[in-house]
Amino acid sequence: MFKHKWRIARIFGININIDPSWLIIFFLFTWSLGGQFFPTRYPAWPRSLAWMMGLLTSLLVFASVLVHELSHSLVARQQGEKVGDITLFLLGGVAQINDEPKKPLREFGMAIVGPLSSFVLAGLFFLVSVFLHPASQPLSAAALTLAVINTGLGVFNLLPGFPMDGGRVLRSILWQATGDMRKATRIASAVGQGVAFLLMALGFLQVLRGVFSGLWLVFIGWFLQSAAAHGYEQVVVRSVLQGVKARDLMSTSFGTVPASLTIQALVDDFILERKERMFMVMEGDDLRGIVCLEDVKATPRKDWPRARVRDIMTPKERLEAVSPETDGRVVLSSLAAKDVNQVPVMEYDGSLVGIICRTDILRYIKLKTELGL
Repeated sequence: MFKHKWRIARIFGININIDPSWLIIFFLFTWSLGGQFFPTRYPAWPRSLAWMMGLLTSLLVFASVLVHELSHSLVARQQGEKVGDITLFLLGGVAQINDEPKKPLREFGMAIVGPLSSFVLAGLFFLVSVFLHPASQPLSAAALTLAVINTGLGVFNLLPGFPMDGGRVLRSILWQATGDMRKATRIASAVGQGVAFLLMALGFLQVLRGVFSGLWLVFIGWFLQSAAAHGYEQVVVRSVLQGVKARDLMSTSFGTVPASLTIQALVDDFILERKERMFMVMEGDDLRGIVCLEDVKATPRKDWPRARVRDIMTPKERLEAVSPETDGRVVLSSLAAKDVNQVPVMEYDGSLVGIICRTDILRYIKLKTELGL
């Protein structure tokens, strides 16, 4: 999801990252609070103090978002789920949990803890505001603002819009009632898309009335609609892969190419000539990585004549091998967790028997779908 991100911390063994888009919302928050909200609400404050409180409040807002996502991650890990990392981005934060919960009650607990943590933070900031009011109006005002923001964050996340926390709570209830996760996801996704369209409609109405901040509602609604549709697609994909093994997905026909080969030569002399989509990248007798058609497609055409295979391959260090008996859903999770396009299939003795690319999984899913299976 996030191709470029910076690691800023590691908490409870979980990597904390920020996406470049986070800088945009952080700047907007600081400008809105320090340049508009605090000066309007407290005109007697010096401008420097208003900006200082705006910066402090913005930092604590995103610290609150981080606590919200950490609560999801810690509960998921306690339930035996694998947690990748947490990334702060334009619309808040997202915890990378590599698999779906196995039971509805687990999902309910994992989902509800996020809004609850926001409400707890709201209460704590309110108490801090009351406690600091006699001693420091600026700090008290910042704490009160944080209490309001965290309350809003908790309420917003409880909206029944999958894949937000409220949507996951709804899915867990439907799942428990029907015993069918896919059906529950379909209903929760439809509700989520309905909420998204409602937000977009409200945003457009605000814009028509001259309130241009309504564009935020349109943008958030569009994002939620896409996320809701994608969330259901993921569940469908996982259901199609149920019972499928790595040996059913892997390709056993692959050649080798030198790491120093240009991408243009790779395309002309290997991909087109041999009609193959993936190659092992070698330097002498040493395996250096794997290159797939997806890696080539992600490289601008103008760079093909001078860029080398080593520049676009997935290096050996990032490859996480699976066995031929590995469940297809685990393979898919491995590709997503590592953010790679391919994974080698190896026997327990270390011998390479095949390669799985993302396109191999997509092709298999398409075939089963077309056959009505």
